[in-house]
Amino acid sequence: MACSSGFGCLWIFLSFLLTGCTTGYPRQDTSGSSEDVRNCTTVPPYLPPTAVDTSERLSALRLRMQSYNLSAYIVPATDAHMSEYIGERDKRLAWMTGFTGSSGTGVITLQKAVLFTDSRYWIQAERQMDCNWELQKLVWISSIGQWILDEVPFGGSIGLDPFLFSIDDWGSYQQVLVSSNRTLVPIDDNLVDLVWGSQRPLPSTSMIYPLPDNFTGSTWQAKVSQIRTQMEDHTKKPTAVLLSNLEETAWLFNLRGDDIPYTPVFYAYTLLTKTTISLFVNQSRLTEAASRSLTAGCPGQLCVSTEEYEQVSASLRRYAQQDGVRIWIGTEYTTLGLYKEIPLEKLLTEDYSPVMITKAVKNLKEQQMMRAAHVRDAVAMIRYLVWLEKEVGNGSVNELSGARYVDHLRGEELYCRGPSFETISASGLNAALAHYSPSSTTSRTLTADEMYLVDSGGQYLDGTTDITRTVHWGEPTDFQKEAYTRVLMGNIDLFRLVFPSRTSGRMVEALARRPLWEVGLNYGHGTGHGIGNFLSVHEWPVGFQSNNVPLEKGMFTSIEPGYYKDGEFGIRLEDIALVVEAQTKYQAAGEPYLTFEVVSLVPYARNLINVSLLSQKQIQYIDNYHELIRQHIGPELQRRHLQEEYQWLQRNTQPLSCASLLAASLSTLAVGTLASNLLPGTQN
Repeated sequence: MACSSGFGCLWIFLSFLLTGCTTGYPRQDTSGSSEDVRNCTTVPPYLPPTAVDTSERLSALRLRMQSYNLSAYIVPATDAHMSEYIGERDKRLAWMTGFTGSSGTGVITLQKAVLFTDSRYWIQAERQMDCNWELQKLVWISSIGQWILDEVPFGGSIGLDPFLFSIDDWGSYQQVLVSSNRTLVPIDDNLVDLVWGSQRPLPSTSMIYPLPDNFTGSTWQAKVSQIRTQMEDHTKKPTAVLLSNLEETAWLFNLRGDDIPYTPVFYAYTLLTKTTISLFVNQSRLTEAASRSLTAGCPGQLCVSTEEYEQVSASLRRYAQQDGVRIWIGTEYTTLGLYKEIPLEKLLTEDYSPVMITKAVKNLKEQQMMRAAHVRDAVAMIRYLVWLEKEVGNGSVNELSGARYVDHLRGEELYCRGPSFETISASGLNAALAHYSPSSTTSRTLTADEMYLVDSGGQYLDGTTDITRTVHWGEPTDFQKEAYTRVLMGNIDLFRLVFPSRTSGRMVEALARRPLWEVGLNYGHGTGHGIGNFLSVHEWPVGFQSNNVPLEKGMFTSIEPGYYKDGEFGIRLEDIALVVEAQTKYQAAGEPYLTFEVVSLVPYARNLINVSLLSQKQIQYIDNYHELIRQHIGPELQRRHLQEEYQWLQRNTQPLSCASLLAASLSTLAVGTLASNLLPGTQN
C-alpha cells in the first residue's frame, strides 16, 4: 500500500507496531503496609502471633549447661551431614528459638540468648522470636567468636555437639578463641535433644529405593571405578574415601530416599576403599530392589557391604588403626566427631571429596535429562501465571493458596516427586524478605496493585528445577520498573559472558550486580548456586561465592540477581544455566572458553521492562530467549491442547525490538515536529 505523505507512512508503521507488539496487561495503582514484628522496648513487650515462647526451653537448657559446667552452648542450624535443609528431628535451632530460617547459629549463655543470621532472615527472625532472644545481624564465625569473648568470662567453657560442626567450622572457632583462656568443649550428648526429650520427632522410616536405569547418568559401579581411579591418580595415594554429605552417597549408588524435606536423600555414610565398599545405613529401610542393586557384584570389589548407620564411628576407627592407610575426607562436610576417629598422619584433607567434585559436572545424559525436566517445569509455571492473571482480580488468591496451587500444578507433571524447596510466594512487602515463605498467619491476598514474587521448583526423576519470576498485574511505578529492568540487565549480562575455563564464579558475579550498582542499588544474597539431578536444589560446590569451585563445562548453576525494598516490594529473576563451550572468534591454545546456556524457559514480565534502559544486545538477548521459549514450550502446550496457555505464551514472547522501534519512531516524530516548528520557512 502506498503512502501519500511522510506522516501517513509513519502513522501506518506505528499502527502496525502497536497492534503487533501489544502486551495486554491491565493497569492499577500500588500500595503497601508495615511489618508485624516484635517490639521488646514496650511494657509488656509486643509479640506478633508468629513468635514462639521459649522461656521454659531456655531455662531447661541452662540447667543442663550448669550440669556440664558450661558458660555457653552453640546451636547450629544443621545436622550430622552438614545439610542445608534438614529433617524435623534435626531442627534444634528452630525448636530453641522459634526461628525457622535455613541459616543461623544460636548461642546461649547463662544470662543471654543470641541468634546470628544474615540479611535474608532478619525480618523473619523479628517475626518469629520472642524477647528472650537477641538478634545479631552478623554471620561470620569470627563475629560469633567475638561475641563469645565479650560475654563468656575468663576460664569459661563453650559446649557444642561435635557431630554438628564441620572440621572447617571447628577450626574457625578455635582460631578466634585461641589464647583467650576460654575452651571449646565437644559434648557427645546433644543438650538440646536432652531438653527436647520425648517431644522430639522420630527418625524417618521411609524406604530407600534405586533410581530406574533410564534416570541415571551412569551405573553406580562405573562411578565407583571412576572415584577409585582418582584415588589412584592422587599424588598422596589415599587408600579410602569417607563420604559424609548425603548427596554424595545418594549419587554414588543411584539411590534415593525421603529423609529430608524437598531433597531425595537418606541418612547414610560411605567408606570406599580400593577393594571394599561400606554403606552405613538403616538396613531395614532398603527396598529389595535397592539391596539387589548393591549386591549384584558380590563377591568382589564391586560388592557393597551394609552396616548400621550408628556403626560408622566404630568402623572408621577400626579401619584407621590399620597400617598403611590414608583416608581422604572433605573438610566442609565431615564433622569433628568423625574427624577425631582418624589419626592426623592417616588423613588426607581437602575442601571436598572427589565425589563432590565429580557429581558437580554433569555428563551428556544428565544434561539431556535436566533440559527435559525444565520443559515440563516451564509448562507448570506458565499454567500458574495464566491462572493468576485470571484469579487475582477476584481477590480469591493469597500467598499460601498460590504456593499450594503451583506445587499442585508441578505435581501433575510427568516424573514429578514434589517441590524442590518450600515455595516462596510473596506479595508486596513480604517479597522484600528474600527467603520468605507464606504461612496461615502471614499470608497476604494477592492484588493487582502490588508486586508478586514466586520462587519455586520441582523434584523430577530426571532433574531438579528452580525458577523465580516477579510480576505485576497493575500499573508499576517508574522505580519498580527501573529496579526490575536493572535486575534483568544483570541476569542478561552474566548469561552473555564469555570467560576462560576454570574461572571462579566469584570473579564474574559482579556483572549481575553492575546495573544495580550504577544507581546505588544492590541485593544481599548470593548470585547463584549449583543444582542437582533429582538431588539438592542448592548443590555445592558450584556457584558464585568465594568458596565455590571454578566453573567447568557441564556444571549447572542458577543466575538470580534481585532487589528488595524493605516494607514495600521485592524483585528476583532466576534462571538455571548450563556451562557450555563458547564459540569465539579466535581459538586460543589450551582449554576452550566457556559461556552459559539458559535452561529455564518462562517469559519475563513485559510490563515491568523499561526498554529505554536496555542496550540493543540486551534487547536482542530477550528476543532470542523468548523465541527459544516459543520453539520449545509452544509445541508442548499445543500437544496438550492448552490453548489458553499457548495464546498467553504468544502474547508474552512478542519481540521487545518492536517496543524499541516504536520508541525510536516516536522520538523521530517528536524531533521532526520540533524542527518544523523551529526552522524558518517550514510553517504551514
